[in-house]
Amino acid sequence: MKMEKEIENRKSENRKFSDMLRQSFKSDDTEEWLDIYFTRPIGLVFALGWMKLGVHPNVVTVLSIFLGMGAGYMFYFTDLWHNLAGVLLLMLANFCDSTDGQMARLTGKKTLIGRMLDGFSGDVWFFCVYLALLLRMGNMWQPILGWWAYLAAFALCFAASILCHSKQSSLADYYRQVHLYFLLGREGSELDSYHSQRSIYEALPKDKWLDRIFYYNYANYCHSQEQRTPRFQQFFGKVKHSWPNADDMPQQLRQDFRQGSLPLMKYTNLLTFNTRAILIYIVCLLDVPFVYPLLELTVYQLMYLYMRSRHEALSERLEAKYFG
Repeated sequence: MKMEKEIENRKSENRKFSDMLRQSFKSDDTEEWLDIYFTRPIGLVFALGWMKLGVHPNVVTVLSIFLGMGAGYMFYFTDLWHNLAGVLLLMLANFCDSTDGQMARLTGKKTLIGRMLDGFSGDVWFFCVYLALLLRMGNMWQPILGWWAYLAAFALCFAASILCHSKQSSLADYYRQVHLYFLLGREGSELDSYHSQRSIYEALPKDKWLDRIFYYNYANYCHSQEQRTPRFQQFFGKVKHSWPNADDMPQQLRQDFRQGSLPLMKYTNLLTFNTRAILIYIVCLLDVPFVYPLLELTVYQLMYLYMRSRHEALSERLEAKYFG
């Protein structure tokens, strides 16, 4: 009898864990396979452990920043053990990044500072990784090119990170949020507009300088996304004018948008963290650091342009169908 009760308790705990895990997914359409079966389950285990210790989600985010910085430092070296340590540290940083979001949702401890730290953490990781790759390339090419090697490495990493990576990942995130808006409505999406965020910034008193910094930068981030999607902005403007409440949109419009947008979700996944991290692991372990920025400039950029072109064509097609 005691054993049966223990089995039932374990089953109940397993159901509770699976329920919480499912609640941490935004949607089946937008979740990556690696996140569903690897990152998020481990992140949730970490989250439950941190919650028992009473740790605030923002502390976990700060921890992820230092782990990511440590990964970048390890990737500077060319030996196997330093690079394996870099792989482990970047994986732990990603688990912490998943953990802080899950903790915030489970505990309700969502703060503006948390949003700022969450966006800042990934930027710090990749800055450190790009810096490590830059120095490795410079060291590799220095016997041939002299000190020009570091200038060449800087130019390559600058083009890959600022001109490609930043734009690719921001638009991929935007298309995910757009998909969620049409799939789940406003409450299921974090889709924000430049004008709404700029209005918040302008309404804030001068002494709220930290809030003003966040909303100023976030408004510009939204502006960049909107500038690169003119056909969608035109279509979306008409959608919001006709149905200010997303829940009132015709079901057929939702289905048509999902049908066209769903095939593009694989590109949004490819252009975000997981595939980039795996590629970084490979090029560092094989000591071919120049391969990563070259792939950013070619393969990743072609995926980005294709995804953007397809999404703009979808918007034009649906605008013609629903608004003449």
